[in-house]
Amino acid sequence: MSIETAIAALESAFGDRLSRADTVRQTYGQNEAWYPVTPPDAVIWPETTEEVSLVARTCTEHGCPIVAWGAGTSLEGHIVPVQGGITLCFERMNRILEIHDEDMDVVVQPGVTRKQLNEDLRATGLFFPIDPGADASIGGMAATRASGTCAVRYGTMRESVMALEVVLADGRIIRTGSRARKASNGYDLTKLFVGSEGTLGIITELTVRLHGQPEAISAAICGFNDINGAIQTVIETIQMSIPVARIELLDGTSIRAMNAYSGYEMKEGPTLFIEFHGSERGVAEQAQTVGELCAENGGTGFEWATKAEDRNRLWSARHNFYYAMKAMCPGRTGYNTDSCVPISRLADCILESLEDIAESGFTSPLVGHVGDGNFHLSYMVEPENADEIERARALADRLSKRTIAMGGTVSGEHGIGIGKRKFMEAEHGADAWAIMGDIKRTFDPAGILNPGKLVPGN
Repeated sequence: MSIETAIAALESAFGDRLSRADTVRQTYGQNEAWYPVTPPDAVIWPETTEEVSLVARTCTEHGCPIVAWGAGTSLEGHIVPVQGGITLCFERMNRILEIHDEDMDVVVQPGVTRKQLNEDLRATGLFFPIDPGADASIGGMAATRASGTCAVRYGTMRESVMALEVVLADGRIIRTGSRARKASNGYDLTKLFVGSEGTLGIITELTVRLHGQPEAISAAICGFNDINGAIQTVIETIQMSIPVARIELLDGTSIRAMNAYSGYEMKEGPTLFIEFHGSERGVAEQAQTVGELCAENGGTGFEWATKAEDRNRLWSARHNFYYAMKAMCPGRTGYNTDSCVPISRLADCILESLEDIAESGFTSPLVGHVGDGNFHLSYMVEPENADEIERARALADRLSKRTIAMGGTVSGEHGIGIGKRKFMEAEHGADAWAIMGDIKRTFDPAGILNPGKLVPGN
């Protein structure tokens, strides 16, 4: 059994849709994090579920690893083929198959991206609200249980995925869930695959829930003299059940990078980005209430915009934050963290983490989907500098331990991949994590699906 034998067996079936070229392999060995380039042995572009099944059967027979690739935007090394093998790229399985506007759901192939989907939905009055920032693929978002800026109101991929088509490691094709809005009939296999990071099966079709486009949308920004005031405003907003659609926190370092990258002139300090969805009257009332909370907590310059072009420019700048940071720190990349804590512990966790950063000497911006207790720190490191990587790892580990101690999770949305696997036992307990390994072996006894990720063993 060997990787070479598996690839040779698949070459005739895929022709020029299988590549072993060094330049192609290098491209698919890259990632958005700090992990070194790790090329697969080959890349395949399937076009049908049956072709994915063929790849799975062949790879199981020959013990060849498979790593599924959506848009390549993951941040925890999920797509790094640490044991070589085949990268299965889904960019050609990118069709929107069915739009059920009356039922408010849609059926898509895994390579469809969120921007592509919302562009196609525009005429229906519906939209897909899960927004992790990057133009990620829907299949990848399901595999990592993504969320993002709108999760505080619309939930995450866990709540959005209704049904799946999945190819198992042995090539069997199964369907989970349905288009019904609820069910009570056995194990919830859909939720099992959502967040499994390609370790249990390969998603080849998804049915996802849609939402009606709100009548009115307003975006607001407000600066604060210190981060305490911004966090307290967030906590009070959530505790008062004000239905904000997004509430983001950026620190002064992030604002400085965004100003330079996107041409803004915002005051460099802790800043909240807020968005309201609803009726004209409801949006105005929400904005007024949050504006008052900001003022009570030391916020100044509360500004809100209702024009689509102004809102889009603001959120585009927010979504480009990571690239803004890389532009401000040439030659460096982010060692990214992804903590999520109960909202009552948010201030404690952030402030203690900022103390660590102040002592470290790293440039390390803070951004967060803080409405649900989720925030990110990016320690800007030189990828080839082993000492910096090790110091950043120590800071990230310290943050992860702090997060668990406060009743939180080491990954609110990025997933586990390679980077957070060592904390799974501490967060879930030895027995629970071992059971995850048992589930993996039940679905994938040969251990070919995204090996070296998420679960113990392989």
